[in-house]
Amino acid sequence: MLKDPTHVVVTGAAGFIGSHLCERLLADGHEVIGIDSFSDYYERGRKEQNLETLRRDGRFTLEELDLVAADLSKPLRGAKVVFHLAGQPGVRPSWGGHFDRYVQDNIVATQRLLEALREVAVERLVFASSSSVYGDAEMFPTKETALPRPVSPYGMTKLAAEHLTFVYLRNFGIPATSLRYFTVYGPRQRPDMAFVRFMDALVEGHEIEIYGDGEQTREFTFVSDAVDGTVKAASADVVGQIVNLGGGSRVTINRVLATLEDISRLEARRKFLPAAPGDPRHTGASINVARERLGWEPRVALREGLAKQWQWFQETRAGARSMC
Repeated sequence: MLKDPTHVVVTGAAGFIGSHLCERLLADGHEVIGIDSFSDYYERGRKEQNLETLRRDGRFTLEELDLVAADLSKPLRGAKVVFHLAGQPGVRPSWGGHFDRYVQDNIVATQRLLEALREVAVERLVFASSSSVYGDAEMFPTKETALPRPVSPYGMTKLAAEHLTFVYLRNFGIPATSLRYFTVYGPRQRPDMAFVRFMDALVEGHEIEIYGDGEQTREFTFVSDAVDGTVKAASADVVGQIVNLGGGSRVTINRVLATLEDISRLEARRKFLPAAPGDPRHTGASINVARERLGWEPRVALREGLAKQWQWFQETRAGARSMC
């Protein structure tokens, strides 16, 4: 845990996890410089909503810039900790003609940030990686020592960025650690992610598209738990290490839908589609390293987290209607 108020930088600050992280850091007393390029992956308005609370705090400054092209010396000046969450998300869109965007935003942007950090006396770089680097893992729960074998271009780019952080650690002493998030959910979740799509379809009475038979499993992690582990990684003795952050349980997509039906009191209309390329059949995290090295434990069970996201979804939807 960062004990004393300090100057921190968060890339991807207007995004789903990034905005929650910035709010937590401000609540802990830190001064936060947020960086975001407002890419067109989803509409800018959603990111502006994510920033509403942050913009009211005088200790938060937002820099709108692209890590690949911008001069980063000013926003990084005086930073003690950098949380690198910026990147191009999404497994399915990473195939085909969009791949160059993933290379730019996940690999090249990380290299540019690392180059800039060679000139900054930063105490820690925390890189947000992904469970997608494991691909179809051979064992569950999956330990950090498992051989990474990504099955999507997205996962490949996140693994390459991980390797870059450790290349700069070994050669230039940049004190980096990588966190592998397992399917983070909660309020402000990106609109392309499953839970938001499920909730949209439920209230509209539309069919819910499920890729595969629904018996594939995922390790779901509530956003406040992911943020807590991220903050703890900034001061724990984990330089040069990889740490899994998972929600503590693995459930099927069908079970998720049944839970959402119970919470919403709406009936889901399911439409099963062929499994999507790049989607692993199962994911599951071993979180022993996080427990031992970060003193971290997931606290929000899936049903509780889904209920919180459903409440946020309803409030956001009601707010959007009132503005029409």
